[in-house]
Amino acid sequence: MHTGFIYDERFLLHDTGPAHPECSERLSVSLAHLSKQDWFNELVQIEAQQTSMDNVLAVHDEKYVKRAEEVCRSGNAFLDSMDVTVCRESYDIALLAAGSVIALGDQLIDGKVNNGFALLRPPGHHAENGMALGFCLFNNIAILARHLQACHGLDKILIIDWDVHHGNGTQHLFEEDPSVLYISLHQFPHYPGTGNYDEVGIGRGTGATLNCPMPAGATDAMYEQQFINQVLPKIDSFKPECILVSAGFDAHQSDPLASINLSTGFFGWMTDRLLEKAEQYCNNRMLSILEGGYDLTALPLCIETHLLSLMNKQHD
Repeated sequence: MHTGFIYDERFLLHDTGPAHPECSERLSVSLAHLSKQDWFNELVQIEAQQTSMDNVLAVHDEKYVKRAEEVCRSGNAFLDSMDVTVCRESYDIALLAAGSVIALGDQLIDGKVNNGFALLRPPGHHAENGMALGFCLFNNIAILARHLQACHGLDKILIIDWDVHHGNGTQHLFEEDPSVLYISLHQFPHYPGTGNYDEVGIGRGTGATLNCPMPAGATDAMYEQQFINQVLPKIDSFKPECILVSAGFDAHQSDPLASINLSTGFFGWMTDRLLEKAEQYCNNRMLSILEGGYDLTALPLCIETHLLSLMNKQHD
């Protein structure tokens, strides 16, 4: 397997201030760990790039994008809500994050890589069409999905979100669209309050949303049961052409922002199951994008486990 990898030190310039959980150390500590592994140089390094405004406007309201630019460049500390801390550089870095996933997607479609992972920030899955929320400015994975459809002719795209927090923004952006299947496993009730089992899509999109709300304390075995009984059969019925993963690692048992008890190794198990479906339906095409994960000891190990699965290498 040729696994693409995107990282850029400019992602560290998005300054969220002291003691903020979504800090630049999430990336720097993870990269320091990954770069010490003997397999790291086997990853296909892909250069980060800013996205065009057309790609952003395929997902976000133009008034919101202009507001985000004005707020960041003016030096204000918050965008739309107190949980979205920004600095003067944040707007440009958010464009860089969105463009980087598009660069990864282009390499995938061109056959340069079979799959890939984007180690980036700010995250994206809480960002709504017209509002920043939950540490997120632009919805990176939604921007990528629309780019793959508009520029590469893909129709049926699966977005699976295993971040511990429900991806409200991603769900709402696609809930009326039957061509994008959104599946989420997340702690419930928990921030942001959406993602109950009865949220299944709207209108033509009814049935193209699958929420698997998990109780606090949920374990590997409980997640595995949801995969076997709900997630994998839903993927089989949809038969996607590409799989995109909102890869948050905050469902780990050590994470400070939630109460799910997944082991490090279970992220490899979930990755392996999705890779099997990617091989079955998608010509192996699968990309993942970092969302949450806030324990600086656990996060690098979870990403390592995920990457080893993508690279088809053994892991503990």
